[in-house]
Amino acid sequence: MSAGQGMALNDPAVVAQVRAAFDAYERALMADDLAALDALFHAAPSTVRYGVGEVLYGIEAIRAFRIGRGGSPQRTLARVEIATFGRDFATANAEFFREGSTGRGRQSQSWVRFADGWKVVAAHISLEGRHA
Repeated sequence: MSAGQGMALNDPAVVAQVRAAFDAYERALMADDLAALDALFHAAPSTVRYGVGEVLYGIEAIRAFRIGRGGSPQRTLARVEIATFGRDFATANAEFFREGSTGRGRQSQSWVRFADGWKVVAAHISLEGRHA
């Protein structure tokens, strides 16, 4: 079914659900709450996270990276855009600024609704400018 033939785009209720999941992710990230972060990512070998300096394939690699990094750099969100495609797939794109950095960061996530809630199945983070 194409997007113009019955797929609900940006349904306000679905957008609100994904925004709530994204906000929970952001709180967990800033608190370095590894259990909460883990619960928000799809626990599968197909889950991918491309970071500023790492390329991680599978939930086990993502978990190992989080444990080893010793906390996430603090940041401030500048803009967040949520787009939903039907009731079970969404993207979240955010611009942010890290403490100690003059450059802007960008984050994109693909979210899928599973039986146990919204989960990130793919994520990408990039930075520009000078970084501490």
